[in-house]
Amino acid sequence: SKMGRNGKLLGRWRNSFFKFSPSRKKPPPPEYVCPISRSLMFDPYVVSSGQSFEGLSVEICRDLGFAPTLPDGSTPDFTSVVPNSALKNLIRSWCADNGSGHPDPPVRSQVESIVRSLMASSCVKFPKIRASESELIRGMPENPPVLFTHADSEMNPRNLYNSSSSEESVIANSSALLPFATRPSCLSPSSSSEIVSGEMFNGNGSSESVADDENFVVKMRSLDVYEQEQAVILLRKTTRNDVESRAALCSERLLLALKQMLDSRYAAVQINAAAALVNLSLEKCNKVKILRSGVVPLLIDVLRNGSDEAREHAAGAIFSLAVEDENRTAIGVLGAIQPLLHELRSGTRRSRHDSSLALYHLTLAGTNRTKLIHLGAAAVLLRLLKDAEMAAPVSLVLCNLASCGEGRAALLHANAVECLVDVLRSGPESSSESTVENCAAALYQLSESVNFRALAMNSGAPEVLAGVEETGSKRAKEKARRILEILRCTEIDQTAEVDWESVMKNGVTRA
Repeated sequence: SKMGRNGKLLGRWRNSFFKFSPSRKKPPPPEYVCPISRSLMFDPYVVSSGQSFEGLSVEICRDLGFAPTLPDGSTPDFTSVVPNSALKNLIRSWCADNGSGHPDPPVRSQVESIVRSLMASSCVKFPKIRASESELIRGMPENPPVLFTHADSEMNPRNLYNSSSSEESVIANSSALLPFATRPSCLSPSSSSEIVSGEMFNGNGSSESVADDENFVVKMRSLDVYEQEQAVILLRKTTRNDVESRAALCSERLLLALKQMLDSRYAAVQINAAAALVNLSLEKCNKVKILRSGVVPLLIDVLRNGSDEAREHAAGAIFSLAVEDENRTAIGVLGAIQPLLHELRSGTRRSRHDSSLALYHLTLAGTNRTKLIHLGAAAVLLRLLKDAEMAAPVSLVLCNLASCGEGRAALLHANAVECLVDVLRSGPESSSESTVENCAAALYQLSESVNFRALAMNSGAPEVLAGVEETGSKRAKEKARRILEILRCTEIDQTAEVDWESVMKNGVTRA
């Protein structure tokens, strides 16, 4: 009987061990598993078509120009990818709840082997994916392995960075909120980087028909860099003033070819490709299409690493795309905020101007305001108010930041009240009318803070605001009057005596 009892105990112990053995853990939910690598995702990304994949799987598929057919019969769209932080946190929580460690990062060679095996069993190709640079320049052993910053060291000697903008600069309009047109300042009637050979024009001197994008795409896909350059220059010229050609030429395959040109090692190709994108983005019907083509990450890369003129066009393109409300959050998620802020501080006159207006439009979205605040932009923007060329567009960004509580706190911490009062004190002699109006508007938004009165009194705001109320524009006068009323009301509230007997007897009243 003792052995029997021992046998029962041993059997129970074995059953218990089998029940709680790690090998019996439940499998992860299907949505946590990458459809390509078939493993728990370490760094999930969501693609344009809505599915989530392991980031390395997407990268390899894009490099190889391949999109697999999923079990449901659909084909994913890899043109743009965004980190899926929410799914990543869910996967980590699931691992913690089930007593297993976090998933390991995938091994590139293994994932590439999986993708290649899928390619071998499928002939489906994805036309929207950018070809790698190595494929673009294959068969060109003389190609230099470094990134030139001056095209005259690569091709025919000419100055690529001299471009005038006397005709198409940003023009003030009558809008009280945004006194700037939505045309990037990088647009110019002519540029020395635009030299098209005669062979690309027909006999009567006009360009080739723009009804079809075939000619442009074929030349941009050529292995001859000179043909690529001439194609993007002609596209830039064709789309500068012709509204119909902008709408007709903005096709998926043309945008794919332009993405390859933005990734070119040759400065002239990259500059004119970025300029052509600016032109195409001027049409409202093209803005969302261009964003969804996956071109924004390449524009951001040009903004970080390109030549001066290339960065001007990249900033102009992002500014133009950000005018569309539907694009703003996506542009911020893709990482444009920090490069734009850097360009605002250290770029050329044009790139700084377009970067500031891009930031203005982007910060109309609350998530982008938060990103800009966390980058410490409040102090940077306030310092730029002293720059006469940048004060007007920068003041617009400050107005957006001051419209939210987190932004007001950051601006007050950076001594915004004194900076804004100093701009108002200088008056129209040193600042434009729009700058004075926007600074007054930002100051009015800051007046919602509880410690505003003390900061305003210390900076001499009442006297300055009284001057604005007397001599400023209609909008500036209105803001100054409201701020002065707030200061007077606050002063009355602080000096009024409280009838405590009445309070104890009758309670607190609204008055």
